[in-house]
Amino acid sequence: MNPQAKLITTLSLLMGTTITISSNHWMMAWTGLEINTLAILPLISKSHHPRAIEASTKYFLVQATASTLLLFSSMTNAWFTGQWDISQLTHPVSCMLLTTALSMKLGLVPFHFWFPEVLQGSSLMTSLLLATIMKFPPIILFFLTSASLNPTLLSIMAIASAALGGWMGLNQTQTRKILAFSSISHLGWMIIILIYSPKLTLITFYLYTLTTAAIFLTLHTTNTLKLSSMMTSWTKNPSLTTALMLTLLSLAGLPPLTGFLPKWLTIQELTKQELTTLATIIALLSLLGLFFYLRLAYCATITLPPNSTNHMKQWRNSKSVTPLTTALTALSIVLLPLSPMILTIP
Repeated sequence: MNPQAKLITTLSLLMGTTITISSNHWMMAWTGLEINTLAILPLISKSHHPRAIEASTKYFLVQATASTLLLFSSMTNAWFTGQWDISQLTHPVSCMLLTTALSMKLGLVPFHFWFPEVLQGSSLMTSLLLATIMKFPPIILFFLTSASLNPTLLSIMAIASAALGGWMGLNQTQTRKILAFSSISHLGWMIIILIYSPKLTLITFYLYTLTTAAIFLTLHTTNTLKLSSMMTSWTKNPSLTTALMLTLLSLAGLPPLTGFLPKWLTIQELTKQELTTLATIIALLSLLGLFFYLRLAYCATITLPPNSTNHMKQWRNSKSVTPLTTALTALSIVLLPLSPMILTIP
């Protein structure tokens, strides 16, 4: 891609995200979301491969539909209450429409069908943007309107997302699709606690973004797109592959790694709210995700060559490990002892 075009696209992404998260008026929030959608489309379709074009078309149609629903929700609320302020969304129909619109933007069940396909059609770095930065504005809108939303509906969608994200990831062989279903599963953990502790939803999102970014950057460094090529990545960079195994286990939520913190706090908060059944169900559903994270970790580090995989050997790539990858990987592994400080994040 042309450097000037890439610069314009990146600045537009930053501007769209900033407009949405800093706005009080629904029209400004909608404008920021539209800028984000239009800015990411060239990055998805830049390879000109038919799969990339298909992914960008799916992404545009879903995001346009979600934006229309969001606009309709805010207009309905303004019609009945006279309020355009984001925090003043009180009408039940508007709250239902908003939940639907933001769920489509995030890829929550049952509006998740587009997300794995779009990630599979994008490059690893574009997939990183789609799985992290592009989810930030809708999460912030959920955070701002959390007091008005329906807890029963959100709980059902969260449990369904955790179940389907874990279940559908079991049989995948493409790393981008596995991480897409991982994202859907983690969204379930974020949404289930949204009503009771919105701040905890943001902390969960921040730590998920940190860990997922480390994994995507590592896969980009080793040029790993599927499990069969992951099995031969140990010889390219043993230390990086070992760190990848620990980062995957952190994303699975195993103690004493960073990813255990949001799951621990979420289960603790649900128990405080006397929702022990919900806490038990979502904790058991996380075992599904744990299985495919262990499968990825097994392919990355325990299956050593010589092995019997039917895979064409790749040239050793000359990509070096960047300081950003090193820093994110370290943070995604060792942050648990700093949890008292993390909990003070506003």
